[in-house]
Amino acid sequence: MKTKSLTWLALSSVLAAMFAIPMFFPEADIPKALERDVFLPGETTDGHYQIELACETCHTQDFSDMTSMQTACVDCHGAELALANDSHPRSKFTDPRNADRVEILDARWCVTCHQEHRPEITASMGLSLQTDYCYQCHQGIAEDRPTHEGLAFDSCASGGCHNFHDNRALYEDFLVEHASEPPHHGSPRTPERDLLSFALEQGFASETALGLNDADAPPDLPERERWVEEWASTSHAEAGVNCMDCHTGEESQWVQEPAAAACASCHELEEAGFAAGRHGMRSAVDLPPMTPSLARLPMHAEASELEVSCNSCHAAHAYETAEAAVEACLGCHADEHTEAYAGSPHEATWTAELSGAAPANSGVTCATCHLPRVPTDGGPTRILVAHNQNDFLRPNEKMIRPVCMNCHGLGFSMDALADEALVANNFRGKPSREVESIHFATVLRWELDGRVPTQDQKETERQ
Repeated sequence: MKTKSLTWLALSSVLAAMFAIPMFFPEADIPKALERDVFLPGETTDGHYQIELACETCHTQDFSDMTSMQTACVDCHGAELALANDSHPRSKFTDPRNADRVEILDARWCVTCHQEHRPEITASMGLSLQTDYCYQCHQGIAEDRPTHEGLAFDSCASGGCHNFHDNRALYEDFLVEHASEPPHHGSPRTPERDLLSFALEQGFASETALGLNDADAPPDLPERERWVEEWASTSHAEAGVNCMDCHTGEESQWVQEPAAAACASCHELEEAGFAAGRHGMRSAVDLPPMTPSLARLPMHAEASELEVSCNSCHAAHAYETAEAAVEACLGCHADEHTEAYAGSPHEATWTAELSGAAPANSGVTCATCHLPRVPTDGGPTRILVAHNQNDFLRPNEKMIRPVCMNCHGLGFSMDALADEALVANNFRGKPSREVESIHFATVLRWELDGRVPTQDQKETERQ
């Protein structure tokens, strides 16, 4: 009994010290790892660890309140699921006709499948279920689709065929429509940004370009000449955006270092995407900004304490996109896939575009794939750079429609993304495996049309 009391006393003392040190010694440097070890009940998933110290983001009520936690999940991920045309929306499981399904898998609640702080049972995508969860409801699938006869009961998601929430690139009609596409399109192009025309329509920009003599920075600004020269060579000056348009604070006073809100005044959608992604999610919940030292992926040591913001990739005044598309990424990221970009087929297309040997918008950069140019939904349609990496990264099949198919056929895109070694070496070579989704969908379409192909025809189609 005495030993137990001493143990509790020791633990209480440690906790008291953890709270007291910052209170009475605000300059004290408490290792973040120690804070996590004391206050977190278990390791957080890759998707949430950046905001794991903002507990109230998910736990808005008491920790056992399912409704409030569900609301927190939807607040962050609802728009993404709506865009994906969620294959298994909550409404499917609240429908009384599917009551028997709920008995098997209660997918009315996100935490049924995604339990945080449980690393011992958590796999990729933050999934904390057994990998045979699809089979529990679809065990009779071979009766409707003979092509699925004999497939492993846990291969639905791992085979590059199906995702629980997002199957936009895997719908049967879509697979059949694009079944005969070649590996490479003849004239690959990425969409062209239309920010300037959009800004002109919305009044953010002017058709009259500004020059050195038009700058409205204060005359007594230190190093004014250098700053104005930098500004005058940018697309901001070309679009009629003057110094005070960004550097204005309360009561129209000059602000030397504008906050992100200044960028958002013209780039609202880009800023919202940034705040929802890995780079900006900490700032969005009032935590200190993300730094590479906080990442789980390998990062360059010299960039470890760089605070990630708009200016991290778009240097002050030099807001041109070429450097942000490659050099800014390579300056921080040091994982195998990123390091393999140099000398890759993708880099060769970018080098050709920069040199003028290839057309505009034909080069492939880091941003081409991970921060792609996409059309907006709702309101005035425009092509913008999407700044939320998660929209096109997890699972990587999300990249097929908005990214890969600008240059490649559907089949090649699916096979390449399913080849982990090929992804790691930045696509130096051909896919070593074949995702059979297109083959399955084509055979099913034949059968629905009343055509019964021979085995030889099936094998010819597969090849």
